[in-house]
Order: sequence, then structure tokens, then C-alpha cells
Amino acid sequence: MRFVFACGGTAGHINPALGVAGRIRELLPSSEILFIGAEGKMEMDLVPPEGYEIRGVPVSNLSRSLSPEGIAHNVRAMRDLAVSLRACRRILGEFRPDVVVGTGGYVCYPVLSQAARMGIPTAVHESNAEPGLTTKMLESHVRRIMVGFEEARANYRHPEKVVVTGTPVRLDFLHADKRSARRALGLDDKTPLVLSVWGSLGATDMNRTVGEMIALAMADRPFRLVHSAGKRGIESMTEHMRSALGLEGWNEAGFEVRDYIYDMPLLMAAADLVLCRSGASTLAELTAMGKPAILVPSPNVVHNHQERNARVLEHAGAAKVLLESDATARTMLDTVTGLLRDGEALEKMSANMRSLAVAEATQEIASIVLSLAAK
Repeated sequence: MRFVFACGGTAGHINPALGVAGRIRELLPSSEILFIGAEGKMEMDLVPPEGYEIRGVPVSNLSRSLSPEGIAHNVRAMRDLAVSLRACRRILGEFRPDVVVGTGGYVCYPVLSQAARMGIPTAVHESNAEPGLTTKMLESHVRRIMVGFEEARANYRHPEKVVVTGTPVRLDFLHADKRSARRALGLDDKTPLVLSVWGSLGATDMNRTVGEMIALAMADRPFRLVHSAGKRGIESMTEHMRSALGLEGWNEAGFEVRDYIYDMPLLMAAADLVLCRSGASTLAELTAMGKPAILVPSPNVVHNHQERNARVLEHAGAAKVLLESDATARTMLDTVTGLLRDGEALEKMSANMRSLAVAEATQEIASIVLSLAAK
């Protein structure tokens, strides 16, 4: 059987596709899997190391601005869409997939709409309770809409297509364990490890806050930290730490700053506490591993869905939530050190986090994909 996955833009769209593709490859080792992504976007770098071929098509996002620049941007986006529709039809005609699956990103529209026109079974997964623009545009085209939350069902005009599956995670998040992960990283059992990650593209304000938190923690070094600044934020963050905060040698002091974390399952497994946003894909990974977290929802998302996601975990006793306006360096440091000193509280948060996991999400989605292929 042949399968095509379309995903792009952020790791939150890419990793669910990789999770389902990995499960299908386990079930059907002889299957052929192809990814289609947006040219120049991070999927073109993240997918090949996982052992899959990916082909790129020109895709641009849409601007909501009515300024001359915004209008010009949308004209280019429409031109790219026309090119990508033809390219996707050609790729699908050559590969002849049995099923096409989208997991988010603008690239999903040209891929899945063309697949539907060609009579190929299609399915889309939407992690967030509120469907994104691409998912809304695809609702009438696809045969199945797989969602992360039961509450999401009411947001669709065709509820008969909707299946609540949870959000899939890569298989490495399901198989890793803390002790072996810490051993692989050369960490002892005494020093706590904090993982700080704010989305695959980084977050300017949180990079600055974490840099200032590192400055406050340098004297006592109460924990080790691995922070992902994002490929677009690494230079400005390290420059701010040197020029504005007067810091040097933070990596040697146990505060590691990276542009991107490629070994996320290993580091998350080894961590005692995670500092992060509250996108649906991230939360699925946290619950799969049972990792206590301090969540700072992004204030720059449609319908404030990240805070809604975060409050679910907070109410379950699995996470602490700080709004970005309240997440100062001092508040972050005090919250981190307070939790790390209270092993009983961390254990309880971990158990509560794990209780929220949808353990079979990846298998459920793989089963739906295979049933579409069989039909």
C-alpha cells in the first residue's frame, strides 16, 4: 500500500504525521510512504532524517491585513496556490497513493483537495478544539476529520465525518523512559533537569525571559537547563544574554541554549520539569510521558485556544499555568525551584498528567487510515 502525508510549518503539524507514519510502517513494513511539504519550511529538514522521502511545493500563508503589503502578499499566495495545485496533482498521479492524510499547515489544502478530486480517500487531523482555516476549507473535501477533543465535534458542519481520536505522538515518546534517557545523556540522578521549549520557531519574549532567568540562576545553579531558542531566535537571544545581561559561559554552567532540539523524546524523558507553550501536539507529548509542566500559553493564537488547552491540564493538577504577561524571570525561577524542591508535588503532577494521555491515539488514527485504504 502507498500513503501520502501532508504537513507543514511547525513541529506541531509535522510530528503527528511522523507518529502515524511510523505506526503504519510498523504494521506494514512493505508500505510506501511519501510526504509532501511546503518548500523552504522546516518539514523539508525534519522528515528525511526519519527515513521518509518528502517533496516540496510552493505554499504561502494568507495575510489578514488589508494594507498594500498584505494585499500583495495574498496575490503571491494565490499564484503559489495555482502552482502547488498542479504540482500536487502531478505528484499524486505519479505516486498513486491509496490514502492521503493531512495533519495541519497550509500545504494540506492543495494536497488533499487534489487527492479528493482524483477520487483518492482522504483524511485530515485537527489537534486543536477550534479548527484552523485549512481544516475548515477541507471539510467538504475529506472523508474523515479526526480531532483531538470531543468538544471539537460541534465546530464542524459535517459531524458525521468527525472521529475523536486524540492527538498522535511519535513512537519515541511512547517508548522512552527516564532512567535510560538520563544515562544516555550522561546525567546523574541528583541534579534536576529542566527542559524549556517554546515552539519549533521559538518565541522572542520567552527567549528573553528565559535568558534573564538563567542570569538569576547562574550563582546557585539549582538545576540544569536545556532551552530551545528557535532557529530564528538563537542569535538575538545569545546576543541579549551577552550584551544586556553580561553573561558568559552559561553552557559550561549547565544552562544549554540550542537553536532546535532534534532529540526531543530523549530530553523530555530525562527531564524533571518542562517549560513550554500549550499547543495540542506538545500537550499530547507531555501526557504520553507524564511530564509535569509549567505552561505559558501563546497569546498570539486564534480564539485563545492555547490557554483553553492549558487550563484543562491545570484543573487536572498536571501543570502550573502562567500567562505570558505574568511570566517574569523571577516568577519563572521561583515557580521552577519551588516545584523541584517538592518531590511529592512533582510525582502527583506526573501521575495526573499521565492520566490525561490518550494512549491509543496513534493506533486509532493508523486504523482509520488503513480502513480508508481497504475501501
